Amino acid sequence: MKMKKAGLILSMALAAGTILGACGKDNGKKDVEGAFKVGMVTDAGTIDDKSFNQGTWEGIQAGAKDLNFDVKKDTKYLKPTGTTEADYLKEIGNLNDAGYKFIVTPGFKFETAIFKAQDKYKDDKFVIIDGTPHAGDFKPVVKDNTVSIFFAEHEAGYLAGVATALQLKTGDVGFIGGMEIPAVQKFNWGFQQGVKYANENLGTKISLKAENVVYEGSFNNVAGGQQIAAQMYDRGVKAIFCAAGGVGVGAINESKARAKNGKEAWIIGVDVDQYSEGIYEGDKSTILTSAMKDISKAASDMMKAEKDGKFPGGQTLTFDAKNDGVHLPEKNPNLSDDTLSKVDDVFGKIKSGEIVVSSERGSLLK
Repeated sequence: MKMKKAGLILSMALAAGTILGACGKDNGKKDVEGAFKVGMVTDAGTIDDKSFNQGTWEGIQAGAKDLNFDVKKDTKYLKPTGTTEADYLKEIGNLNDAGYKFIVTPGFKFETAIFKAQDKYKDDKFVIIDGTPHAGDFKPVVKDNTVSIFFAEHEAGYLAGVATALQLKTGDVGFIGGMEIPAVQKFNWGFQQGVKYANENLGTKISLKAENVVYEGSFNNVAGGQQIAAQMYDRGVKAIFCAAGGVGVGAINESKARAKNGKEAWIIGVDVDQYSEGIYEGDKSTILTSAMKDISKAASDMMKAEKDGKFPGGQTLTFDAKNDGVHLPEKNPNLSDDTLSKVDDVFGKIKSGEIVVSSERGSLLK
């Protein structure tokens, strides 16, 4: 009886040692030194919206992998029930409570929420993409625990304009914007400048008429986008540059329907490489190219900066051609090698400063 009791005690001791050992080793995994938890609050769209939400989340995940963080444990996103300041602040608070104190938010709708959050959660770090904190008066207040990131959309639009003109050579093009806000306007203005450069320097003859520049007024009216695109195509437009979120999805749907019937109906994508969104048969796509903002790079770069103790708190950063923050996709199946070569040359001139793209409204192409 005593031997059985002694054996039981020994077994319990060994089991406890095993459990403690497992806990100490964390099943063979250890937290990376300096690791931190990164959270994200989505905007109105979904995490797979092929735009800002997806690009931001992919950047967070890529950054975590590069830093050898535990992606599942150290990254998390929350989708709010609405799009008000209160909705955003609620999810920021939820992330903070769960230990996610490096928080990334995509889009200008977060501006007033981050303005309040940077004071309420002073030990947290905030990254707001395409926006800057303010109290509703549009006067930027970027505290030391926040970084505000913008992109040179006009440069991305310029590259897309040059590529479109070179590939089509002649004919009309159009532009569909969502809300008439600076980021969307700059895409439009840059696109026009790029087309104009190609017309004046590269032998193209592309026109962009006033009737073919339309701001729908929202980012979610899919049916409205399809209708506007149909009207433009009916007027003879060959390609439409869409910087319009869900409105652009409607335009892409229209382009695919026409392409299936053998008609020329191109779309120039925005923010991310939208080639896959335009596929209508096999691997054929109506996306001519895309004016990309490297949202993913912005998110991952800020994580790396925090890990290195170099978080640029209090600053407003611009990702542009010089730091490869804007560009066309690496692969452009619908662009010829000649087009790509000439666009690369133009990109180099923008990076060097030989070509300066204006971020302000210019004269409309005729």
